[in-house]
Amino acid sequence: MPFVKDFTPIALNDTNLFKPIKIGNIELQHRAVMPPLTRMRAHHPGHIPNKDWTAEYYDQRSQRPGTLIITEGAFISEQAGGYDNAPGIWSQEQVEEWKKIFARIHKNKSFVYVQLWNLGRQAEPAAMARDGLRYDSASDEIYMDEEKESSAKKAGIKQHGITKDEIKQYIKEYVQAAKNSIEAGADGVEIHSANSYLLNQFLDPISNKRTDEYGGSIENRARFALEVVDALVEAIGHERVGIRFSPYGTYGTMSGSAEPLIVAQYSYILGELEKRAKEGKRLSFVHLVEPRVTNPFLTEGEGADEDGTNDFAYSIWKGPIIRAGNLALHPESVKTLVADNRTLIGYGRFFIANPDVVDRLEKGLPLNKYDRNTFYAMSDKGYLDYPTYAEAIKLGWDKE
Repeated sequence: MPFVKDFTPIALNDTNLFKPIKIGNIELQHRAVMPPLTRMRAHHPGHIPNKDWTAEYYDQRSQRPGTLIITEGAFISEQAGGYDNAPGIWSQEQVEEWKKIFARIHKNKSFVYVQLWNLGRQAEPAAMARDGLRYDSASDEIYMDEEKESSAKKAGIKQHGITKDEIKQYIKEYVQAAKNSIEAGADGVEIHSANSYLLNQFLDPISNKRTDEYGGSIENRARFALEVVDALVEAIGHERVGIRFSPYGTYGTMSGSAEPLIVAQYSYILGELEKRAKEGKRLSFVHLVEPRVTNPFLTEGEGADEDGTNDFAYSIWKGPIIRAGNLALHPESVKTLVADNRTLIGYGRFFIANPDVVDRLEKGLPLNKYDRNTFYAMSDKGYLDYPTYAEAIKLGWDKE
């Protein structure tokens, strides 16, 4: 895993990326954020963060004081899950393990938000059937694709459009997961409303075919996500809540820019968040996946929406905005983006491969290549063994 070839790093130390910024209750020392990165290392059964590796993984990546770490998605309940090796934050055993992880991050004088996750129709139908759980989404039997439909039929389970009572139950579970996160020592939570998971399935007209007050219009499709926001703000405080969206995402058969009104959908929900902000309840941040990455499983540059931009968000939402998506290899773009004083940058895949990525961005140092094959492997390889720049030089990577 040597350095990335054909890439000329640029030192970003004299840009706004290295100016402090207040996010909710916390004061970050810079604006390079570790975004949520699913790693599939949790213990199963139990969805417990890996007791051998995970605290060390987050410790390595929070060494630079004043860094904001957003954890990998954590399921709010068993019903919200569907991947065996992803962690949860509903049980006491899970909370106890997260406490150790958050303590390591705080010891480094860095900060942590927990991403709250609900898979919906992205869940594995066989896992839901095995565990006696529903296979949920916004609407009955609007499957993600033929493969998911086939998997569901094979497992003897149908995709279920959740009832209003089940929506209320999920909101209670979001609240409990948020309270658990704060109890475990987190500085806040991020609501996952992106990348084709349940809240995104309600926002998107492809997956949401409801005829009640949660479907049809732009306002109705945004209702569930906004109800989650309001419930969490009441439970833990507006300054501890952020939310993530992927307006141009097509992963999981979401619309992306093929839907002419997709920007209108997200403009509406951002407008509702700004309305709350003007009433004294401003969320700590809005986190946007860039149109550069319409599908996180494609390699950098593939599937980019060249005509899309998230710039529209700035004219509506007046709080901090995290922008994430294929920016590590485009420092010139980062310089342009952070010229806006409300902008932070999420560095995903390269935060995996470069535990000291913040230092490298500051000084313009080469970046370690990542190994995509180990992103989701149940192993400490590709998890704990990426070297810092100093360690890489000792290994002779600069000579390769």
